[in-house]
Amino acid sequence: MHALLELDCMPSGMELFPAANESQWSLIKKVIDDCDYYVLILGGRYGSCGPDGLSYTEMEYRYALSIGKPTIAFLHKDPGTIQAKYCESTKEGKEKLAVFRSFVEEKLCKHWSTPAELGSVVSRSLIQLIKTTPAVGWVRADELPTKDATLELLKLRQRVEELKSELGRIRTTAPKGSEDLAQSEELHPLKYSFDCCDRLYNHRT
Repeated sequence: MHALLELDCMPSGMELFPAANESQWSLIKKVIDDCDYYVLILGGRYGSCGPDGLSYTEMEYRYALSIGKPTIAFLHKDPGTIQAKYCESTKEGKEKLAVFRSFVEEKLCKHWSTPAELGSVVSRSLIQLIKTTPAVGWVRADELPTKDATLELLKLRQRVEELKSELGRIRTTAPKGSEDLAQSEELHPLKYSFDCCDRLYNHRT
């Protein structure tokens, strides 16, 4: 959490929500929709399961992938070294965690061993993800353009497009008054007269 805040990110931790239920799942999906990135931290617990048997953590991760949300996961290097009170206590829970972990490892992920290492790898990885996959982000309400400024900007953009169109027309249209001039290799008859003067005899012809 601290690593994300230091990057000027606004984390929406799912662990901050109350116990999950059907309506809560709708809220979680909306939160994921509004986020720019989805970060998964996987330790020794699989998490509480929904009606279909998947944990809400796995449901969140799969949903983020399904909507094309940029995701990155951080997995504990050796879950077997985690204290028992922070791990799944049932055989079924351990098996589901192992299957989920294998699925996550097929995607973009990093590994960590200690909280300090986790903070470091999150910072480096997220900086790179933001660089390679820029997102919309958030701005303060007082920094948003006013309605008048937005309308003026739209008018200027429209005027720019009109000028571009006019410039393109001029480039492909012959100049006004050049209708009687020869074009390219076209031959055009000319009428002319001249005087010839012989300077030696001062004789004009």
